[in-house]
Amino acid sequence: MALSKRELFLKRRLRVRNKLRAVNTGKPRLSVHRSNKNISVQLIDDVEGRTLASASSLEKDLGVVGKNNVDAAAKVGQAIAERAKKAGIDAAYFDRGGFLFHGKVKALAEAAREAGLKI
Repeated sequence: MALSKRELFLKRRLRVRNKLRAVNTGKPRLSVHRSNKNISVQLIDDVEGRTLASASSLEKDLGVVGKNNVDAAAKVGQAIAERAKKAGIDAAYFDRGGFLFHGKVKALAEAAREAGLKI
C-alpha cells in the first residue's frame, strides 16, 4: 500500500528532526512551518521544552500580512534573527521540518543568516 502525501511529509519531518536531535549540542532549534498562505518560525529550547522567540507572516508590524511570497519569508527571517539577538541567542540548528529547502524556506534561512544568526 502506497503512503499518502501527508504520511510521506510526516516521515520526512521526523527524519530531519531526529537527525538534529542526534547532533544537538545545546543550541536551540529554529523550526519553520509553511502553510499555503503564511510562514512562521520559532526558536525552541528542546531541553526545557519552551519557545524562546517566534515570528510569523501574520504579524502586522512586519508589513507582510496577506503576502505569500519569498519577500515575506525573508522579512520573517530578519525578524527572527533580531528577536534571537534580543534573547541572547547567536546560533541555532535549522529545522526545515518536512519542507524542501528551496523557495520560501530557503529565503527565510538566508535572511536570518544575513541578519547575524548562525545556522
